[in-house]
Amino acid sequence: MIFVLITTFVFLAVILGAAFIFIWNYSKKRRQSGKKPIHMAIPAVMLAAGVIGMALVPGSFHTVNAGEVAVVKRMGVITNVEQPGTYFDFWAVNQYEIYDAKVQQISITDDAYTADAQSMQISMVVQFQIRQDNVKEIALNYGGLQSLTNLIQSVALERTKSALSQYAAEKLIEERNSLSPLVETVVEEAIGEKYYVTFKSAVLTDITFSDAFEAAVEAKMMAQQEKLQAEYENEKKKEQADTELYIAEQQAKALVAKAKAEADAKIEEATAEARSIMLKSVEIARMLGYEINEIQNEITDGDGTVITEITYEIVFDEQHTGADIAEYLKYIEYLSKWNGELPKVWTGEGGFMITVPADGAASEG
Repeated sequence: MIFVLITTFVFLAVILGAAFIFIWNYSKKRRQSGKKPIHMAIPAVMLAAGVIGMALVPGSFHTVNAGEVAVVKRMGVITNVEQPGTYFDFWAVNQYEIYDAKVQQISITDDAYTADAQSMQISMVVQFQIRQDNVKEIALNYGGLQSLTNLIQSVALERTKSALSQYAAEKLIEERNSLSPLVETVVEEAIGEKYYVTFKSAVLTDITFSDAFEAAVEAKMMAQQEKLQAEYENEKKKEQADTELYIAEQQAKALVAKAKAEADAKIEEATAEARSIMLKSVEIARMLGYEINEIQNEITDGDGTVITEITYEIVFDEQHTGADIAEYLKYIEYLSKWNGELPKVWTGEGGFMITVPADGAASEG
């Protein structure tokens, strides 16, 4: 570009200079001065040289910018491919066709149909890059980058429509945010390394359905969500009821266990009390001269341990009837509750008599 500007400025200066000389030569001031006029051939030659230079030289500079390649054609025949730089070739014979070698991006929007015949509008972006080593083939087979771009756009759009037409509309709506990988795969398979380009990416940016269909799908999805919410709430209520039932069962079991423990405790207490009375009776009987038999019994507890249990048997006869033992037990019971007042005791031929105060009255035995 700088060379075009410089040469254009030079030849323009020559043309203006020739015009100035021509005008100045024929000005009134120069004719009145009596000086010899300049010959007309000089400005005519300058003017002709300037016009020819303006027509031929600036247009013969060709600039190929960074990121571009140029296909050089001489009289319509490809002769060379030039890399970035500035070249001087006569424009009437050599033409430079510039090809953008950077990554190309195509934005595509078109109508399509789903598997259930719902209309939709799809938008996508495809990126590719021409291979510079094959720029001659691109020029020969497609005539230019624009024609190749149109072809790639058609292929990408056709493959994308075909892939999306396998899905029902509702499925596409549910998965629209995850369809780009599918689109990229099918477009890459269709383009790949074909058409003398390198495939970069394909992104499905949007799928749009009619407002009526979107509203119908949204209403259906809301109904499903409400159904799921109701099921969830029912499940929560069931879980809560199960929890309350479990708590009630555990509380009932705890009450039963407590009652059983209390009953067992009472049984043990009663058993201990009975054994205590039995041992007291045995001791009183031994003291009163009764015959006592000792009996050993082997029992097995819950852990499987064998325990020897000793029980006693009081032998009764005509002389030892047990009445005196009962009297002694009453006496011992009295002593456990005695308030410090001494009882009255009488002895006689038939035994003895004890008077024990009880609730302000005397009882005899």
